Amino acid sequence: MGNSFSEIKYEVKSNAAWITLNRPDAFNSFTPEMIKEVTSALKRANRDQDVRAVVITGEGRAFCAGQDIKTVDENTDYSGLLRNYYHPMVKALEAVTKPTIAAVNGVAAGAGMSLALATDFRIVHEKSSFVSAFMGIGLIPDSGFIYNLPRMIGYTKALEIATLDKQISGEEAKELGLATELVALDDWAEEVEKFVDRLANLPTAAFSLIKRYMMDSMHNPLDPLLEQEAQAQQTAALTADHKEGLQAFIEKRKPVFTGK
Repeated sequence: MGNSFSEIKYEVKSNAAWITLNRPDAFNSFTPEMIKEVTSALKRANRDQDVRAVVITGEGRAFCAGQDIKTVDENTDYSGLLRNYYHPMVKALEAVTKPTIAAVNGVAAGAGMSLALATDFRIVHEKSSFVSAFMGIGLIPDSGFIYNLPRMIGYTKALEIATLDKQISGEEAKELGLATELVALDDWAEEVEKFVDRLANLPTAAFSLIKRYMMDSMHNPLDPLLEQEAQAQQTAALTADHKEGLQAFIEKRKPVFTGK
């Protein structure tokens, strides 16, 4: 399916949907139109049965610099901006049942950092960085930032990052557990594609169930979760990928999963 957007690029290749924020001259900062397009692309990728992983990255030197400050002023209704644009995007990303990856190719600031935090995995290159940036303009972190960051790295460090606007290097992001992998700049394109290909060839149904119930485990007590686990395991057991995994184990070969 071709690209039908003006501020992002959308491409499906090797069973992965690539969503590229495409305002490089503005460091891929968000406009309402871009947010709507990202939301639409996420929903499209989730519906597409040929898509087994979703990648979000940025064109040029930045991942995403957050909200384009040129589009707001002292009269901006920020609550409306969040409810009508950012919240639907974050919810669409959370609803994707397939692996989601932020390929952080440069600075991820403000809501750009929030977007990266909302994905399942973050692969970053050595020159990338994260910064909250909200406090510097008298605002609070939004777009799921306050929800996601403490769950990843703990309250104390999350509060420090949210309030002190300290820039987090790619190396520090790896040490904190924010980055799944840290990649040398020269190897960036090859390593990102390799990582995405690995995720796109996982048993999709099993991944979706793990993702769903691991998130539930952050809120639910043990007993109901154990019952959900039992039901989910039976669902996974009925998939063709489970049968393939067993057969490959018996034959001592690498399994070839199809997402079915």
